Amino acid sequence: MNKFALDTNVLIYSHDESAIDKQNIARDLIVRSPIICTQVVSEYISVLHRVMKIPKASIINACMPNLKYCQIQAVDIVTLQTAERLIQRYDFQIFDAIIIASALEIGCQTLYSEDMQHKIVIDQKLSIINPFL
Repeated sequence: MNKFALDTNVLIYSHDESAIDKQNIARDLIVRSPIICTQVVSEYISVLHRVMKIPKASIINACMPNLKYCQIQAVDIVTLQTAERLIQRYDFQIFDAIIIASALEIGCQTLYSEDMQHKIVIDQKLSIINPFL
């Protein structure tokens, strides 16, 4: 089975009752044991609280049904150095570069994201795919 990573937006869509098709796709990806980095976890919690208005006392419980399926990868100095290189080469936003760097470090073949360029291949190793197209 190929390793794959998820961007924050996929996790968020799993909570979005207004976009049932995207919600179903997101939930299908999540139960297939994706890899996410700690940057994604932080963004996920932040969006649930800030945008979806989930009270901070309930956020961890709201996240756990999804996070229990995920392998969480820590962001470290090597990740940040790789992110810096990716920013210089591809002009990514900083948080996107951290997520991509983490996926590369783990050896993922695919990163699912709605927010990044669909079908771009990073370092001839990692394809970014929009699963909602």
